[in-house]
Amino acid sequence: MTFTEHAWDAIGGIRKVIDDHPFVTGLADGSLPEEKFRYYMTQDALYLADYGRVLALCGSQADDTDDVLFWTTSATGAISVERELHGNFVHDLAAAEKSPACTAYTSYVAALGTTGSYPALAAGLLPCFWIYQDVGSRLLETAGDLDAHPYGRWIETYADPAFAESTRRAREIVDRVAGTVTNEEQARMLEAFLTCSRYEAMFWEAAWSMQTWPL
Repeated sequence: MTFTEHAWDAIGGIRKVIDDHPFVTGLADGSLPEEKFRYYMTQDALYLADYGRVLALCGSQADDTDDVLFWTTSATGAISVERELHGNFVHDLAAAEKSPACTAYTSYVAALGTTGSYPALAAGLLPCFWIYQDVGSRLLETAGDLDAHPYGRWIETYADPAFAESTRRAREIVDRVAGTVTNEEQARMLEAFLTCSRYEAMFWEAAWSMQTWPL
């Protein structure tokens, strides 16, 4: 079993929470209230802006030129998605405020970039690829005609074969890196993967509850 296969099995409970979450099931059948989707898209745009920076940072830490190219290209792609996909729903991003969940998630991945562990950083960035690709492909199976679906464009983005290929490539990098490090470093990689997967679940919940700061 590869490192990423083991990590994916380790988050089986988290993946079930995501698959069964009312935000995700509402995306699937189109019943999700538009105000919740707009809230989510705003938070996702704020998240992707920071995530793109950390992807670029990951590229700067990679010692393989193909890895550098992948992470930096992914950084550009994240910013492009933020601009193109979110532009129809988010009209004043400058006035938006990160939710507690978004703040915690982006702060954590940024902190991973300061530890000096490229393997842990790469593992921590993987859940955003893999969970979204998994959710997107599952929704595509049940969504029907995407042109008539209120959230068809979102589903199409994350069910795209090109995104699946990016996810496969990210897994390949993480598996290769995991095979070159100590057991202790692999444990750090798994912790980063698990923590970011938990934040993914929290991000969906924050969108469903339209989370605000308590004070």
